[in-house]
Amino acid sequence: MTCTAALKSPPLAVPFDQWILECGTRFDEAAQRTLPCADAVPTRLHQAMRYAVLDGGKRVRPLLVYAAGDVTDAESDACDRAALAVEFVHAYSLVHDDMPCMDNDVLRRGKPTVHVEFDEATAMLAGDALQAEAFKVLADGALPASQTAALIRELAHASSTAGMCGGQAIDLAAVGTTPTIAELERMHRMKTGALLRAAVLMGALSGRASLLTECTREALGQYGDAIGLAFQIVDDLLDVEASTAELGKTAGKDAEQHKPTYVSLLGAQAARAWSLRLRAQALQAIDGVGNSARLRDLADFVVCRKS
Repeated sequence: MTCTAALKSPPLAVPFDQWILECGTRFDEAAQRTLPCADAVPTRLHQAMRYAVLDGGKRVRPLLVYAAGDVTDAESDACDRAALAVEFVHAYSLVHDDMPCMDNDVLRRGKPTVHVEFDEATAMLAGDALQAEAFKVLADGALPASQTAALIRELAHASSTAGMCGGQAIDLAAVGTTPTIAELERMHRMKTGALLRAAVLMGALSGRASLLTECTREALGQYGDAIGLAFQIVDDLLDVEASTAELGKTAGKDAEQHKPTYVSLLGAQAARAWSLRLRAQALQAIDGVGNSARLRDLADFVVCRKS
């Protein structure tokens, strides 16, 4: 099995590569405006927060928000806020994951990690503050209270001990062990998949409620589940196949730290085949969902990426 292009809807007016660039610019401009100013007290904390979010990253979670927002005709401000919230949570998790008490990494997004560039105490506070900022940006939006509550609920569940934080705890406990495939899948559906799924649903929740039928929501959830796991499998593959320069973070860390991965348990060929099956499941899930062309493009992007 190879990474050939999946069947898509007719081409959109803006090519996918250009759309990614435009969404990246849109997100970065929104983040520049929303994050606390670097010269506002406490300056060092605010500088660390901006350092963690700006200038780097694939922005997969904001891209999923924007793409899913198309499905429900979401307004720009609402989509931007959902994208900022989910990326702030993602950024905070990376800041904390990179610290010596966890993964102890010194490189992220092609630059020194936050605790290296600043210090450990500032990094810890920056992560804490970004988590709070994520919910603040949702709470300060102009959507009706019921929609705001739904967005906050989605993000809270995805980042809780039933989601990202719980998955990270299981990951730390799994170092040096050989879990079953089912155990590894559970861990990564929590640690990585939950927030990616939330990005999809939050994009859709930011739009017109009348367009988010129960059937559409279920389809988007299934898409998010498949993409979330596929993303992690590809990450495991890239850790052994790509260079540090390509990844923007230290390559080969999983094997060095004796972390169980899909590659270590299944082998590269079987892991790649699984990622392609998940892509097919994601595309099948949204078959018939209107205005989902960008979600289909992103399924290819997630599985066929090289970094």
